[in-house]
Amino acid sequence: MTVLVPYPVLLSLVVGIFVDRGMPEDRAAIAATALCHGDLTGVTSHGLVNLTRLYLPLLDQGRAEPKADMAVETDLGACVLADARRTFGLWSASQAMELACARASRHGIGMVSLRGATHIGCAGHHAARAVTHGMIGLVASNCGGQRIAPPPGGTAAMLGTNPLALACPAGGAHPFVLDMSTTVVPTGRIRAAAREGREIPPGWLAADDGSPVTDPAAFDRGEAHLQWLGGGPETGAYKGFGLGLLVEVLGALVPGARLGATSADGNRDDDIGVLALAIAPEVLRTGFAADASALFTAVREWPARDPEVPVVYPGWHEGERAAHHRAHGVPVADAVYRELRAAAERTAR
Repeated sequence: MTVLVPYPVLLSLVVGIFVDRGMPEDRAAIAATALCHGDLTGVTSHGLVNLTRLYLPLLDQGRAEPKADMAVETDLGACVLADARRTFGLWSASQAMELACARASRHGIGMVSLRGATHIGCAGHHAARAVTHGMIGLVASNCGGQRIAPPPGGTAAMLGTNPLALACPAGGAHPFVLDMSTTVVPTGRIRAAAREGREIPPGWLAADDGSPVTDPAAFDRGEAHLQWLGGGPETGAYKGFGLGLLVEVLGALVPGARLGATSADGNRDDDIGVLALAIAPEVLRTGFAADASALFTAVREWPARDPEVPVVYPGWHEGERAAHHRAHGVPVADAVYRELRAAAERTAR
């Protein structure tokens, strides 16, 4: 069962909870928007379900600093290196993208490289902030020192799920937003299935001997590990692992954040590295907006095998769901809504 909550009400509740934990209100509003993005777009594994399981513990345990500011250490105009100083990742990743966009408006491209970050939530949400400026946004984020998936042929986990996201304007249509983990699925999808008591498809998890595991609870019991995109070595796992390492290089090696392969504690995702890259095509040439509109219009008009299931691009369905939920309310699972209300009641005391 779910509860339909008006989107402004949902945001207000989460803002109040973050403010109660010491965040300035403007920063809390940015963080709340990032967190609620998952439920707004239907990606509930990355939404409010993580409020009490991930984000409030980060604040309550002092692993995230609600009032800290990022410290710029190197500023070369188009390129910035900054220490996030354990700021709340739901806020700092968006701020990094906004800074990247500001630099791209002058240089055609802007890069902000962060170390010392905390969990950023949906990478695609932060990448899509560039679209509001008419730009392309790319976000790559490692998982700090956390190790979740082993390399192909390896006996122990090496890297996290290492998400990668790119967003691009699509004219008047929903923007193209590719938001993906470099493992077959993120951990949130596994844990959602475990909470719901349902099996997962073969290919998401594997035992140490490589055999498929369909019990999602086996992941947190330490009896199974995530597979890379591509599944096994014979079906392309080296591509997924390679993408995971790509994110490790861009997101963490460049700024000097913690690396999974060299971390002393593979259970903690502290010192996350983030790359926020903005490209301003209209600074480089004229006609980009029209060309982008033509590209994604062509995709949506492509002949479909089933006329009832048209061809769309990544971000289309999420855009449709977000529009519907803004108009009619955001569905929130009963249990999650009870957790939200309980957390909000503390702010009224």
